[in-house]
Amino acid sequence: MRENGEYEHHNCPFFLKISRKLRVCCLSGLARQKGESSPMKTTWYCPLDLSTVVEEEEDGVIYTVVVKQQHGAPTNSISSLSRSQCVKAGTEEKLVLHLLHSFSLGDSSFITIFLSTYRSFTSTERVLDILTDRLEDPPGDGERSQTRQSFNKAVSTVFSAWLSEYPEDFRGLREPSRLLRLAPLLPQDSPSATDLRAGLLRIAEELSEKALLADTRQDHKSSASPPPDAAKFEPTNILGFRAGVVAEQLTRIETELFVRLVPYHCLGSLWSQRDKKGREGVCWSVRATVRQFNKLANAVLASCLWPTKLRSQQRARLLEKWISVAEECRARKNFSSLYAIVSALQSNPIHRLRRTWQDTDREVMRKYEELSEIFSDKDNYSQSRELLKEEGTSKYANLDNRLNHKHPNRTSAQGTVPYLGIFLTDLTMLDTAVKDMLDNGYINFDKRRREFEVLAQIRLLQSSCKNCVFITDEAFTQWYHSVPTLTEEESYRLSNEIEAPTEPSPRGLTPTVIITQCPDLSTSRTSLAGDSEGLFDFPSPVNNLLSKLTKHMRSPSVSCLDVDTSPPTNESSPATLTPSTPTKSHRRSASCGNNPANNSVQGSAPDMRIIRIRMDLQDGNLYRSILVTSNDKTPTVISAALEKHNQDPKQASKYELTQLLPEGKELVIPATGNVFYAMTSSSVDFLLRRKGRNPPLGSQPISTETSATFPRIKAKGRRLVRTLF
Repeated sequence: MRENGEYEHHNCPFFLKISRKLRVCCLSGLARQKGESSPMKTTWYCPLDLSTVVEEEEDGVIYTVVVKQQHGAPTNSISSLSRSQCVKAGTEEKLVLHLLHSFSLGDSSFITIFLSTYRSFTSTERVLDILTDRLEDPPGDGERSQTRQSFNKAVSTVFSAWLSEYPEDFRGLREPSRLLRLAPLLPQDSPSATDLRAGLLRIAEELSEKALLADTRQDHKSSASPPPDAAKFEPTNILGFRAGVVAEQLTRIETELFVRLVPYHCLGSLWSQRDKKGREGVCWSVRATVRQFNKLANAVLASCLWPTKLRSQQRARLLEKWISVAEECRARKNFSSLYAIVSALQSNPIHRLRRTWQDTDREVMRKYEELSEIFSDKDNYSQSRELLKEEGTSKYANLDNRLNHKHPNRTSAQGTVPYLGIFLTDLTMLDTAVKDMLDNGYINFDKRRREFEVLAQIRLLQSSCKNCVFITDEAFTQWYHSVPTLTEEESYRLSNEIEAPTEPSPRGLTPTVIITQCPDLSTSRTSLAGDSEGLFDFPSPVNNLLSKLTKHMRSPSVSCLDVDTSPPTNESSPATLTPSTPTKSHRRSASCGNNPANNSVQGSAPDMRIIRIRMDLQDGNLYRSILVTSNDKTPTVISAALEKHNQDPKQASKYELTQLLPEGKELVIPATGNVFYAMTSSSVDFLLRRKGRNPPLGSQPISTETSATFPRIKAKGRRLVRTLF
């Protein structure tokens, strides 16, 4: 705002504070451009709170400036105005240098946001080079000048925050030369600056030793523990543990992983690149969480399917045990383990066991339906988000009296372990929907501010878990690590041995999470230090944006958690299948749990559908989500699937597309057909198989069916969904 600028003010009985974005969108009609020539790009005037929002561009940076009128002072005096500005966009160099000037310009959150998100648009080496070049030519006439002292204080603040919160950035450097160049340039006028220099020199020394011992460590790292011995696995031993003990141990494992999670590993720009060559070690903390999710889901599958000779009443006791464990996980606010158990029970190999579900206790089935509803994908997982909002930082879970009576002796506060897939979904969608660069080539830093809102939620939940104390139960840990890994084909084979696929299952529930594997990665060790500051404000502009984006999607956004599960070997603890009192058989409801994820609704949904495609490989079952519209032919879909799986899309003619239907049936899509109309609505799972390769034993090919037609949606909506996927 210029000193000689004059605006017309309106009297208002109250002052309404609204966000910058809302003001720009809703009140731009009240705005007027400033008549005189100035470096301002756009000016908005808001009569509600007597403030002006300005965009100014200066030497490679666009600032968003807010000038507010101070009450009780002359309106035409510069002394009555308060001015703050924050970076909206800029070049790489200017964004890095803004770290040293952000506090003086009133952009107090810039350092925190930059350190959390800069890996999306630059590297640690590049940031260090730019800052070091600036330190070699500091401002001010001398060491004792006011300008130099302010500059030194900013330097100490930036590097102290960086080293304390993200030490892995410095330890991840390939060689120590940058740190050895930086350390002598740091300020020396305070004890904190001396400690900072000493810390960087210690890391430089560690990097030197690491380079000398690289070959030795690589040899030591190559030794891996053998897989569990399936002959020693006792699936029914799970019945010998109390549900509370199992839930407590699962919460211990999940909490330790969640506390070690590095939030910026969840950024969409990093997580979406995890399968590219040369990036096998990125996002290791997220992969560890996903690996535990799949390991637990596999344990549920193996314990329920492995003993194929059990009677349906005995197998029903296993289902009841896991449902009770899920209920205990809910009481401990362990939503990650809760969802893993529910998704495993909803998977096809278990969900199709008709007689077993009929022999399951009615009250237990009611609890199961309630727990499944928590993870309904309705309105972008609105119920899960609401629970995180209510219980994220609360001391205990918000349970009804019946559940609270089961936990009367709770004395220690409980942390909240969320289902990480929700945050991965939000950040991936945000990364896809918002541009990285402006039209003038500047880096869009407003996007990083939005991403930071999601990361701040993760860090606040982490802070609630840091003081949790658990006692390890060795017997359960030994059993848990003895569970062998079942492939999808093995799970279906065991399920068919238990109940032959003679008649369709009355259960209409489809699996909400596909349990898949990919090659394991080397483990890394680091932890996130420091707690996040700020409010746990879920109804943020980011979530409002995501709600608008996801209204075009009818299926879970993150449904393939693609990390291998390779538990270390251990012997299982002895236990026996204790007989239980017979329960009355009953006819189950057609819907047990949340409703199937319908990707298209007849008569009202757009003419597109999201399907999941995996390749017929020997080393895993990695699913990829593909958007199919009513215009897509089979070769187009196959090419897109090959590209998603990092294969050559030009080889599409050598593959055939097959839809995987319930009861082990398969539907081969015609080579030149329209996939959208050829597929059936009973499944969204597809298989990409080389032509000439025989289908697995037990599969039943059927003729092609056509599905109902769907009306078109606006071209703008289709382009949006195409962008997201």
